[in-house]
Amino acid sequence: MSLFTRRDFVRSGLATAGATMVHPVFAKAAFAAGADGSPADRVLVVVQLGGGNDGLNTVVPYADAAYATARPTIGVPSDQVLHLDEHFGLHPALTGIKSLFDRGHVAIVQGVGYPNPVYSHFESLYVWEFADPERTQTDGWLGKLLAGQAAASSSALAACALGQASVPAELRVDGLNVSVIQSATTYQLDGGAGRNVAAPALYRSTPGAYGVLFDEALSTAEAGIKAVQSSASTYKPGAQYDAAKTVYGSKGDLAAALRLTAQMITTTPEVRICHVVLGGFDTHFQETARHQQLMADLDAAVTAFMADLDAHGQADRVVLFTWSEFGRRLAENASGGTDHGAAAPMFVIGQPVKGGLLGEPPSLTQTDAGNIRSTVDFRSVYQSLITDWLRADAKAVLGGSFPDIRVIA
Repeated sequence: MSLFTRRDFVRSGLATAGATMVHPVFAKAAFAAGADGSPADRVLVVVQLGGGNDGLNTVVPYADAAYATARPTIGVPSDQVLHLDEHFGLHPALTGIKSLFDRGHVAIVQGVGYPNPVYSHFESLYVWEFADPERTQTDGWLGKLLAGQAAASSSALAACALGQASVPAELRVDGLNVSVIQSATTYQLDGGAGRNVAAPALYRSTPGAYGVLFDEALSTAEAGIKAVQSSASTYKPGAQYDAAKTVYGSKGDLAAALRLTAQMITTTPEVRICHVVLGGFDTHFQETARHQQLMADLDAAVTAFMADLDAHGQADRVVLFTWSEFGRRLAENASGGTDHGAAAPMFVIGQPVKGGLLGEPPSLTQTDAGNIRSTVDFRSVYQSLITDWLRADAKAVLGGSFPDIRVIA
């Protein structure tokens, strides 16, 4: 068995056990102690649609002639669209989300983006993850939100990244423990192969300030591990989760990740923020088949998740929202796909939401060189989620105030 050094420990942060991780992030608090925090019974679930989801083929402006003109081969036919009103409808694969919409449990915010959009994946991801179009912030917006809350910052499970292998940028901030969990049954403390026993023995009761820090981190991590492993033995899903079909480079089984999310929410009271990812949305070619499968995977996973929460009596305390780093251009390209664009819709889903079509629909005739102009700043949606759902100080998190758009009833 090889021992690992103090540098290994800090670098890995109590790192991987096979494909699982518990990852406390150390040091300063982002807010002053006693800052407004989220009510103990409310949970926010983040679903990242990685790669740039085509918003126009998700929420389809089927009655707009400019849509059919710009997309003669990949546009969704009007007779297949799941009509929301006389102008807009959902992609035909989103039958479950359409049912939730009809029950008033889905808010669709149209035309979401930010000023002076960038079309690089990495730069646009930075904008959304740090809530900063200027790309100067170093703390993720959700990390800021949780770091100053005593209950959240002391728990290993207040912030959870599920079905993924690293801490999401939205949750990166000193002073916050973030648990990265790919499997509840194999979740454990580890610094690499054969080191899960050595780490606690090596660092427990280390003298000095760093020793106290390590002891606290180990205790927090171990408590979280016990809670997760216990939840795996007591949770029984209240809905059928179908495995996602990996297609054309799609990454991550959203159904499995949301099943694990439901497990954490129903069995672990301290959970506050859960983050999951469905990748594969960079549809530069053969979009029709690719997007169809991605929409089907999204719909099946979200619908099962909501039904599961409802079966466990948890649906009234959970709000889920989707985001993607950008939308796609209005016109299809020569490869049967779409290139990087700007504005796109966001979904906010759950019993507590203000259902319906929100925000001003973007114009398909007044564009910026073929890119859809945003009509709603994404930080307005964040602001409502922070203020109206999590009951926290949105201005402290976002660094300012934005036009009001309420997504919570």
